[in-house]
Amino acid sequence: MPKFRKKPIVIEAWEWDGNAAVDTRPDWVRVGDYQTTADRELVVPTRAGVRYAAPGDWIIRNAMGEIYLCKPHIFHAGYEAIEE
Repeated sequence: MPKFRKKPIVIEAWEWDGNAAVDTRPDWVRVGDYQTTADRELVVPTRAGVRYAAPGDWIIRNAMGEIYLCKPHIFHAGYEAIEE
């Protein structure tokens, strides 16, 4: 059976720390309707509908500008920091 490796892609990502201060967010998170709930969750509009990021979750913007949520253990298993 042939095996395949996923091509490396570069994404932008930001870890939601539960701090509602807008000035700590990257510009692409400020766009749209990102609000916080009483439980410090971040309301994130995605292509699949509204999602709720808990503190520690990562918000990812892919090369096409689409927004996704990612749990910390999955993020750290699949991504590593790069130098620009």
